[in-house]
Amino acid sequence: MAELSTLARPYAKAVFEMARDGNAFAAWSRQLSALAEAVAQPQVAAVLGHPALTRAALADLVSAVAGSALDAQGVALVRLLADNGKLAALPELRLQFEQLRAECESRAAVAITTAVPVAEAQQQVLAQAVAKRLQRAVEITWDTDESLIAGALIRAGDLVIDGSARGELERLSTQLSRP
Repeated sequence: MAELSTLARPYAKAVFEMARDGNAFAAWSRQLSALAEAVAQPQVAAVLGHPALTRAALADLVSAVAGSALDAQGVALVRLLADNGKLAALPELRLQFEQLRAECESRAAVAITTAVPVAEAQQQVLAQAVAKRLQRAVEITWDTDESLIAGALIRAGDLVIDGSARGELERLSTQLSRP
């Protein structure tokens, strides 16, 4: 069976285009979030592939669990996914939709891990520097990890900037171990 990311891609693109054309990114984000949570519930996940349930019954179940978070287009999406046996791809569909939305809105999710807690003023300076480097608005999550020794590790999608002392030591070790 194809990977969920491959299965979800055309649906995520279609939902993204509908949301963009209707200026409804926030509404679709809420709906997809509710749907991803619905299919992740153990009781729902357990019956997604059950042969005794019809696809229409599965669509009704997922729609009922998502409840009032869905509008008519959201319910139609659930029915389409159920008819094609792709309800399990909803969490991945949501993830891909959010990535497309962030790209369209020139936003980036960034995780910054530092060796010690960083003062608010320093956080703002670092956030501005990262936003300038990425040329995007950034949404930063902060974390600490003492094993970094000093410095910071910045992750934004595929981009990783390792400015930690641990990273420097690892690079030095690699260079010294080469013949």
